[in-house]
Order: sequence, then C-alpha cells, then structure tokens
Amino acid sequence: MPSPFPGMNPYLERDDVWPDFHHRFLDRIAEAIADQIDPRYLVKIEEHLYVQDSPGLPHRAGPRADIGVERAERGEGPAAGLAVLEAPTRITIPWPDVETQAYLEIRDRSSRGLVTVLELLSPTNKGRHRDQHVRKRDQVLVSTASLVEIDLLRGGEPMPSPDRPDCDYSVVVSRAEKRPEADFWPIGLRDSLPIIPIPLRAPDRDAILRLQDLFHRVHDAGRYARYVYDTPPGPPLCANDARWATEIALASPGA
Repeated sequence: MPSPFPGMNPYLERDDVWPDFHHRFLDRIAEAIADQIDPRYLVKIEEHLYVQDSPGLPHRAGPRADIGVERAERGEGPAAGLAVLEAPTRITIPWPDVETQAYLEIRDRSSRGLVTVLELLSPTNKGRHRDQHVRKRDQVLVSTASLVEIDLLRGGEPMPSPDRPDCDYSVVVSRAEKRPEADFWPIGLRDSLPIIPIPLRAPDRDAILRLQDLFHRVHDAGRYARYVYDTPPGPPLCANDARWATEIALASPGA
C-alpha cells in the first residue's frame, strides 16, 4: 500500500529498514530514468567501496584462507628433503572494515563517457564514512559530469555547502556547466517529495523523476506498513511532529 505520509516516511530511517529501502528505491529510480533515456544513454548501478581507516578504531578478524584449510584436510606437508623455517610466533593482521554503497551512473552509450552521477545518500555517506564520500563527491564536482544528490535522511551530517538552507530532507542537482552554483530543493517532514530533473548532455532534454510517485510504489512493494511502526522514528522527532507521525502511523492499514 502507498505510504500514509505526504512525503518521506520517517519510520524508514531505522537501521533494520533503511538498507532494504535504499536498494529498492535506487532500483526503481534507475528503471524510471532508463525508460526515458534509452537508447542514447546507459543507466548503471555501481558501488562505492569504503574502508575504515580511522586510527584507534578496532578491526575485525578476517577469514581464514581457503588454501590453508584445504591443505590441512589433505594432510599435505613440505616436500621431502626441503628444510622448513618455523616462525618463532604467530600474529593477527587486522582485517579492514569494508562497506559498499550503491549509486547510479548515466553514461553515453557510444562513448561510455560519464554524464551524471546520482546518489541516494545513506547513513554510510552521512556518518562514519562521510569524509571518504566527500572526497569521492569532490571528484565528480571537478569533472564534466553532473551530480544529483537525494537526501531522505534526517540523521547524519549533510553534505558540505556554505549556504545550505535548514531542512529535514533535500535534493541537489549540480549541473556541470553551472558550477559552483547548484539547484536545491529543501524538503520538510510534512512536504511532498518533489519532481526533479536529471541532467543529460546538450541538446538532450532532462529526464524527470517524480520522487513521490516512485516512493509510494517502493513503499507498497516493500510492505513496510506491516513492521516499521513498532518503534518510534529515529532520530527522535520534536514533540509536535512526533504526535503527528504517531497519529498517521496508528491510522495506517496494517500497522
């Protein structure tokens, strides 16, 4: 069923819901864009790779090498007549904390040149790996590709901008030919999600994303109304917004 909220549903931001929503919403966005720009362009889902490199943070143990297990099972030893130098001790090498995050690329079909990058921001982008994400973002901003950022998270630190208006959610469309200026859609908790342009190469017209329509379809496909309302939204809402959100949630069919 469609979301009962007029815009973003604040209950989707919880840790056990957001990854599924992020995946479904990005897939639906990719389909909506591809339907409009085929066959001139390609829409591809790619992944950022983030490695935890902050000093002082614990590392998790890595997997055992398969080859070591296989040899132990076979009982293989050193070749006859070869001397083996035994190490005096054994140590553990920290296994890096690796995380991936999906995003969209639009490329020219004939040249494969990068045209537009679309990011649906996540707690990874706005939280523990924010510095790495900002560096990747900067690489797009100094390129000839346009950038679209959709931020549907109240939590985390927004992407840097000295004159960014205060808002709950936002969309940024940075056209390569108009930088450093970018178009900005501030979105409140009770606002509908906007219709936004997706820049292509001149003279081609922009693709169009009707975010609210896409959101309702994803909300319905994810069956979120069946399980997201058993805990309050996080981060916590102010008192008035919390009462408003609770009333909507309680009245939602299937809640």
